[in-house]
Amino acid sequence: MRQRVLEDTTRILREGGFAVSEKCNIRPKSFDVVARRGELVLLLKVLVNIDGLDTETAAEMKALAAHLGAESVVVGTKTRDHELEDGVLYLRRGVPSMSRGTAHDYFVEGVPPLVYMGSGGLYVNIDGDLLEDARDEEDISLGKVADELGVSRRAVSKYEDGMDATLDVAVRLEEIFGERLISPVEVFGDETADEDEERKTDDSPGSETERRVFAILRNAGFDVVPTARAPFRALSREDGETVLTGTGEGGSGIVKRARLMSSISDVARTESVYVVDDKPARDSVEETAILDVEDLEDVDGTDDLLSRIEV
Repeated sequence: MRQRVLEDTTRILREGGFAVSEKCNIRPKSFDVVARRGELVLLLKVLVNIDGLDTETAAEMKALAAHLGAESVVVGTKTRDHELEDGVLYLRRGVPSMSRGTAHDYFVEGVPPLVYMGSGGLYVNIDGDLLEDARDEEDISLGKVADELGVSRRAVSKYEDGMDATLDVAVRLEEIFGERLISPVEVFGDETADEDEERKTDDSPGSETERRVFAILRNAGFDVVPTARAPFRALSREDGETVLTGTGEGGSGIVKRARLMSSISDVARTESVYVVDDKPARDSVEETAILDVEDLEDVDGTDDLLSRIEV
């Protein structure tokens, strides 16, 4: 079921004009594919049940998205024992989540969702200025509108100030004034960011080689952001340049991971490098440069490294 959802979602993105990376088939994984259309970059995770998004995966998705100038998003089919509704945006651990139907409407048709699932039910954004103008034009008092809705005058006043309303109340408001008062839901916005979930870089576990590589890169001038569930072990960043950085033993085992890094790098428009313990048998795998630790220790600053990994 999950594979089918991933295939459907990938097809939807391509139909919407996105370039899509290879599927991430290395576990554990914080995302399944990276997609780009123009300046919009997505880190996409597919889950049958969106409640399966755990805290660690969500935190890494959001941290990676922030460092890559991307947006994180989950596509699924259900929550608990209910099917996801089309046209409704869900939020799981700060990550926008949606059905395949909603993904198609938004990414292909350009139609954003009008409803979001909040605590206690379905909610919509009310355009407060339109509501106030409509009430003034009809010369209807706050009290009269409140009576029609079965809410308080204070609630109606808050709707005009921008407070969201339940779906039932919003539909009734549009019936009263005979015009559209609901505004689309912002799928990607600042509310999904959480500074407290920025990943720490000083306490990252790993092998001796990995710690050595990270230390060399930091000394060269890179900001190194370790990962736990991505197909690369860190993002190395400096002055607008981002390098997907993998580490591990040499041999044929690196080819699969380096090829996936190349695909992601191509879509995300980054560089990629895989650092191994011993002299590698090849200089690159597709667009991913292969270096050994000894090569890395000779690097003289960030520009030198960037020049070495150009493939």
